[in-house]
Amino acid sequence: MTTTPASDTSNADLSWPVLLGLRAGSDPAEWGRIRASQLHAARGLAVFLLGVNLVCAALTVSLFMEATPLLPLAGWAALVTAVAATISVRRLSTPRVPDGYVSMETLRKTAWEGAALALAWSVPLLLFGSQPGSPSAYGLWLVMSLLMIATVLALSPLALSALLFLGILGLVGTVNVALAGEQVAAIATALVTGLLVFACLNRARSLVVIRAAELALSERDDTVSLLLREFEDSGADWLWETDSARRVVKANPRFAFACGFDPLTMNGMPLLQVLAGPAWETGNFAAGLRQLAEKLKSRESFRDLRLPVHVKGEERWWEISASPRLDERGTFCGFRGVGSDVTEQRASADKINRMARFDTLTGLPNRLMINETLVRAMQEADKWGSRSAFMMLDLDRFKAVNDTLGHPVGDRLLGRVSERLAQLMSPNEMCGRLGGDEFAVVIRDARDTGAVEALAHRIIETLSRPYEVDQHTLHVGASVGLAVGPRDGRTAEMLIRSADLALYRAKDAGRGVFRTYEPQLHVQAEERRVLEMALRKAIENNEMHLNYQPVVDAGTGGLTGFEALLRWTHPELGPISPAKFIPLAEEARLIESIGEWVLRTACDEAASWPSHIRIAVNASADQLQNANFVTVVTSALANSGLSAERLELEVTESVFMHEGLGATKTLERVLDLGVRLSLDDFGTGYSSLGYLSRTRFSSIKIDRSFVQGASKGVREAIAIIRAVVALAKSLGMATTAEGVETEAEHQMVQDLGCTKVQGFYFGRPLPVEEARTLANRRWSDAQAA
Repeated sequence: MTTTPASDTSNADLSWPVLLGLRAGSDPAEWGRIRASQLHAARGLAVFLLGVNLVCAALTVSLFMEATPLLPLAGWAALVTAVAATISVRRLSTPRVPDGYVSMETLRKTAWEGAALALAWSVPLLLFGSQPGSPSAYGLWLVMSLLMIATVLALSPLALSALLFLGILGLVGTVNVALAGEQVAAIATALVTGLLVFACLNRARSLVVIRAAELALSERDDTVSLLLREFEDSGADWLWETDSARRVVKANPRFAFACGFDPLTMNGMPLLQVLAGPAWETGNFAAGLRQLAEKLKSRESFRDLRLPVHVKGEERWWEISASPRLDERGTFCGFRGVGSDVTEQRASADKINRMARFDTLTGLPNRLMINETLVRAMQEADKWGSRSAFMMLDLDRFKAVNDTLGHPVGDRLLGRVSERLAQLMSPNEMCGRLGGDEFAVVIRDARDTGAVEALAHRIIETLSRPYEVDQHTLHVGASVGLAVGPRDGRTAEMLIRSADLALYRAKDAGRGVFRTYEPQLHVQAEERRVLEMALRKAIENNEMHLNYQPVVDAGTGGLTGFEALLRWTHPELGPISPAKFIPLAEEARLIESIGEWVLRTACDEAASWPSHIRIAVNASADQLQNANFVTVVTSALANSGLSAERLELEVTESVFMHEGLGATKTLERVLDLGVRLSLDDFGTGYSSLGYLSRTRFSSIKIDRSFVQGASKGVREAIAIIRAVVALAKSLGMATTAEGVETEAEHQMVQDLGCTKVQGFYFGRPLPVEEARTLANRRWSDAQAA
């Protein structure tokens, strides 16, 4: 079986922007580890870089001390020393974490080091330079060459810093020599600088390739150790023996080799001293060594005791077993046992444990580890009478990234989100990925409510900043739900459930906000659960029915049609508001079956009305995304006998937020049947003139909020209605004013140019029998009645 390790860096990842830390690689976790090795390599050469700068500074001072005043020369030397020392201290202060993670921002910040050092070394070229061809000029050229070569060796792991140093210093030197009239020397300087830049880039690339290969080999070794858990036949086990004073006797060559000692030297040494290494002097023994000491002291047999040992400065893990030795008189005379090196097995176990508890895509803790951490945090909080907290995060607009740019880009975006989130965490918090675009934060000590809320705001603000991924500028946000234990839950499961309800509330609030858990959220969730169960049975139990609201001509007052409105009366809960059960039906994916029932019922009823009266039916975005919707419309018209031009589908502007899912194409196919199309609630959503021109609407419905505003004299509302009417006329569309409740409002919308009117002034939504009666008589008679 052939496996491809996760750390196998592709050629595409070895582009110069990625190597320089200017662009993220395809695997954020792997490149984070490579950047850590770059910083570590520079750390090892920090003292060398400082020494070279001091030597070169001393040589430069000796070159110019006779021809240049001492004060500026000494000041320059002090500047070079300060800059070089600062850079070296920064490099040496970098913690040694070979498998750690370093962000691109950290690597980019090293660029100022090369720039600062180059500017400091540009001073002799600009201020102290002597005549071209003089010994001091030749000496300065040699010093600069030495310095640039040393910089290639010392700073090439930080290629961006090295390139800035070489580029600035080479440019200053070339220009300086060229201005002095030495064109050949200027060309030579430029060529030397170019060669050094080339050498620096190739050295930097080689370092990255070597580190990537090391990571790949490490991944392969770990995989093999996970699959083949057995000792090799190369002396992995050894024998050991002690006397009654717990000193090593008859040192076995294998045992001595494993301990890093010569057998003769090892004989007579206390066993604990052999195993403890440097800890023998300090007495700071590991728990396993202390347990071994207790076993030896009590002269008890023991098996499979695991303990850390130090061999030649390296920590190894051993597993040992032993039994006491007795002479012929039954007197204790020491221990005899066996041991084996289980370092690889332990590493394999740690690897498996990490794979089980960390997300492979982002490197963050996964759901299992989040739950374990939350349980421990709640236990500690309960022990000390404190509080812990749990945040649940959901990315806003992430699905649009996956739908438009593909899952690979979405995965890389999740990696960038994880980087930002991890950088916000302090030792008191732990973040992880629950799955998909959901993340979580465990806060161990949440007594400071203000600090917890401030963290939630920082998370939203940080995650909402633009992302640059594969030359795309991406904008996503975050919604956060917060629950605090034990107030909002005494178990981890309850606290997570409470945070989930708070997150649901945050999404309802418009996203990009955080909300804390409130007790009534459980009540609302239970109500939703009960309603959803009832909703699934509502149609088959004949609990749903349609009411029909008249739509009249604004000028004549004649009846032109009805709008079918869905109503639900539960046998126990009574009438349920559409504002409550329609969103629930969409969320539970029941809207398609309910919408189909509404469409067929309305068409069947309208077929019995006079031929000039139309029926309007609302269609949701979810229905239009279904490829079978056109078939449903065709079937409803055919079965009822209703002509297509008498059916009008009403859609809201939110439909056009799903254009990538085929809603617009579905509408075009429906229009080809001869069905009319109306745009409902125009101006209240994602208004765009683009889809008005692209889609063949027959009418635009003006939302009741504008009608009510205009009736109160609100100038903006009046202007909006006039603009909509003018727009509709220019596009050959009718306009329907919704929510007209008084004669004054009717007269106003008529004066403003609306062609049709709908509202309580002309009739409330009517039961089917009353609507049927009204449809079959003259509207003027109805008004008189």
